[in-house]
Amino acid sequence: QVQLVESGGGLVQAGVTLRLSCEASGRTFSGFTMGWFREAPGKEREFVASIRWSLDSTNYGDSVKGRFTISRDNAKNTVYLQMNSLKPEDTAVYYCAAYPTFKSPFGPDAYWGQGTQVTVSS
Repeated sequence: QVQLVESGGGLVQAGVTLRLSCEASGRTFSGFTMGWFREAPGKEREFVASIRWSLDSTNYGDSVKGRFTISRDNAKNTVYLQMNSLKPEDTAVYYCAAYPTFKSPFGPDAYWGQGTQVTVSS
């Protein structure tokens, strides 16, 4: 059974740094892309960042470029999202996803975690 378990969320003040973790288990993820998405109240789920499991190829959403960094530790089957200079508009539930590279993260072959809340106060 595939599981993605996010952790590291919380309530923080604007300007600080927070690191989210996503521990993946249940299968091998070579050929997959690991992504972070977020969903704020009343808004659609938004792409934040992604990294390929087997290559150092990363992508970022425009709203987080230069502030967030995605990385992975294959030995620990864990993906991280380092979030610097947090802003109130970063407040959302952050989800980890694993999906076959070149396929949709919203398709039937994707896996999702349960999400972790990040709240940034001004």
